[in-house]
Amino acid sequence: MLVQFTTWDVIRNLLEGGKWTLALSLIAFVLGGLVGLLILFARIARNRALQAFAKGYIEVFQGTPLLMQLFLVFFGLPLIGLDVSPWFAAALGLTLFTSAYLAEIWRGCVEALPKGQWEASESLALNYLQQMRHVILPQALRIAIPPTVGFSVQVVKGTAVASIIGFAELTKTGSMLANATFQPLLVFGLVAAGYFALCFPLSLFAKRLEKKFHVAR
Repeated sequence: MLVQFTTWDVIRNLLEGGKWTLALSLIAFVLGGLVGLLILFARIARNRALQAFAKGYIEVFQGTPLLMQLFLVFFGLPLIGLDVSPWFAAALGLTLFTSAYLAEIWRGCVEALPKGQWEASESLALNYLQQMRHVILPQALRIAIPPTVGFSVQVVKGTAVASIIGFAELTKTGSMLANATFQPLLVFGLVAAGYFALCFPLSLFAKRLEKKFHVAR
């Protein structure tokens, strides 16, 4: 029996998929930020082994496609006895991907500070952690906010790749609806509109922050 879908039925189902896209984006960004902060500390540490580990971590996740990373998580973990759901695999894969990029963005912000800031904090007899907490990170944060918010747009769009492992976010939902309704132009047009609705405000916010903090100057 052929099921008839109205335009509202399509929109309602896409809104449900959009909810999961938003949830996955938030989880990947928050957890990726926490992991990225640890990678940042390792990347700028004075320990060469930590530096090498962080550099290798960043290069691996920046140098390989996100799709391959999701495949390795989704199909690789079961080989060592860990059965994972598409939701867990998507969250883990995007978290690792996000953390590598955020760590590199933040490293650039830290290294953009004048060396005199490090020298001044050393003259105050602050140890490394105190220097980072009280002097370096507060100043780097001002520089880092606009590109960090801007990168969140890439995270939202990156969630579309999770559809390939069966996670029912916006793109996967749209694909199933297109097959069911035989109206791919309508469905994927609405999917594109959904991503635009999620990403455009973030892009505007990033530009506003960039102007506010005079990063572009």
